[in-house]
Amino acid sequence: MELKGRDFLKLIDYTPEEIGYLIDLAAEYKAKKKAGIAHNDFQGKNIALIFEKTSTRTRCSFEVAAHDLGIMTTYLDPAASQIGKKESIADTARVLSGIYDGIEYRGFGQEIVEELAKYSSVPVWNGLTNEFHPTQILADFLTIKEQFGHLEGINFVYMGDARYNMGNSLMVGCAKMGLNFTACAPEKYFPDKALIELCEGYAKESGATLRFETDPKKAVENADVIYTDVWVSMGEPVEVWEERINELSPYQVNSALIEVAGENAVFMHCLPAYHDLKTGVGREMGERFGRDSMEVTDEVFESERSIVFMEAENRMHTIKAVIAATI
Repeated sequence: MELKGRDFLKLIDYTPEEIGYLIDLAAEYKAKKKAGIAHNDFQGKNIALIFEKTSTRTRCSFEVAAHDLGIMTTYLDPAASQIGKKESIADTARVLSGIYDGIEYRGFGQEIVEELAKYSSVPVWNGLTNEFHPTQILADFLTIKEQFGHLEGINFVYMGDARYNMGNSLMVGCAKMGLNFTACAPEKYFPDKALIELCEGYAKESGATLRFETDPKKAVENADVIYTDVWVSMGEPVEVWEERINELSPYQVNSALIEVAGENAVFMHCLPAYHDLKTGVGREMGERFGRDSMEVTDEVFESERSIVFMEAENRMHTIKAVIAATI
């Protein structure tokens, strides 16, 4: 499949066949990595990594993936890049694409990465925006396929705030690839109606179903995958914690909820997770609101049902596939 020169900005831009190809390519690269087979076929290439929002998994995944492919990286942190401050997005894109063979962007509005791609002459990859997180979904789907052997027909439940990048991207991905998607939260936390309508069209083609449920127990009946994310997204003020805790506490993934799903259900999380009080934010919010965990309990997070670290590793393998396929 020919994807050379393509941007990777959101899954909406890719067909199910193209998404499936990237997942399969990631599996091939993962097998080579595990077997110690070199695959540094891109010697002499260089990519720029723009991080307006910092990250552990995304940065490490891009850097290791690039290194394995023989590609050099330049990391631009929030203080190192002048994008949108002293230099326009359009000018930044044209400068960097004259120096590099690919550009990754992780930051704020989707319009920023879209504008980068518009003016860049090399592939641009979305490492996360407020609206979409496509590389995470590739990792999630590779993990699900490894766990169950297939994607079509998987009953996938997303618990919590589904209005932003993870809820949006998972709904798009499930609708395109034939997974039955359920968002479970208070109605105000459901995805945008226009995006739901778009995904309903994808679901008709793939055979997937879309559900939007406010009752956690109804949502997880017969679930294969229960997925959640932090209740307060990166960049949001700490003040919103009280509102989110009050409204989303009934949607915490705990042992009682997992048991409703059945014995084969697995737990997934894109990380970081507030499953205990061992982080600064987790400890502060826990002490303020009298809680020992937020979106998932430590019992579930550390259980045999949890495949979050397999999922985290797969970020690197799927990002490798995206870089290799498009560069």
